Amino acid sequence: MKYVIITGASRGLGEALTRQLLQEGHHLFCISRRKNETLLEEAQKKNVALEYFEYDLQNLDGLEKLMEHIFDQIDLSRAKTIALINNAGIVEPVKPIEKCPTDELTANIHVNLLAPMVLTSLFVKLADRFNGDKRIMNISSGAGKRAVHGWSAYCTSKAGLDLFTRCVGLEQEGQTNPVKVLSVAPGIIDTDMQTNIRSTQQEDFPDVERFIEYKVQGQLMSPAFVAEKLICLFFEEQWPQGGVVDIRDYL
Repeated sequence: MKYVIITGASRGLGEALTRQLLQEGHHLFCISRRKNETLLEEAQKKNVALEYFEYDLQNLDGLEKLMEHIFDQIDLSRAKTIALINNAGIVEPVKPIEKCPTDELTANIHVNLLAPMVLTSLFVKLADRFNGDKRIMNISSGAGKRAVHGWSAYCTSKAGLDLFTRCVGLEQEGQTNPVKVLSVAPGIIDTDMQTNIRSTQQEDFPDVERFIEYKVQGQLMSPAFVAEKLICLFFEEQWPQGGVVDIRDYL
């Protein structure tokens, strides 16, 4: 049995990733602010165990209890793989730093960086007694490698996620049964996040016209296409431990 925990699993790339994982022999634990009833119905038809935990990742204090509850449901005697996909993310606030409200900056760093850090910490600790395949995939962004006007929070959080991945990979190299960890930039995907970006005022985000052109010219990849490639990479036998990669290198 492959047990997979995935965050942000109700829409966008998270929904597409979850749909790709609706396979025989999988047990999915989905963490998101709301349930996706369509996915629940599909899982039932395919006889795949899928559980939703309606949870806001801005609330870091409750993550330990949540992860302990999830691990209590994992049968280690049946497990072949235990995995975590840190997918949830938000781009807001999209505006120069002096215009960014404190609560929006806090929410961005909590969801994009601190929640994956806490979940990874808990995953490594709780999975320590499991001797099988253990892996974590962090969904990052190309924005973590370059400065973007108006994206100070998003760029910073994704850059932090990439370096965090490298650190955990380094720590795990010396373990007898290491957790494999990888950070992946998924490219530009046609999701609600892109819709929000295109609706931003140009004075706050000077590159908005370029993102509008991505949509007009059909340059956005579909969530289903990217999810398929990510899941193929996710289950590869060999990973660059602590690697930071771009999914477009695997297309």
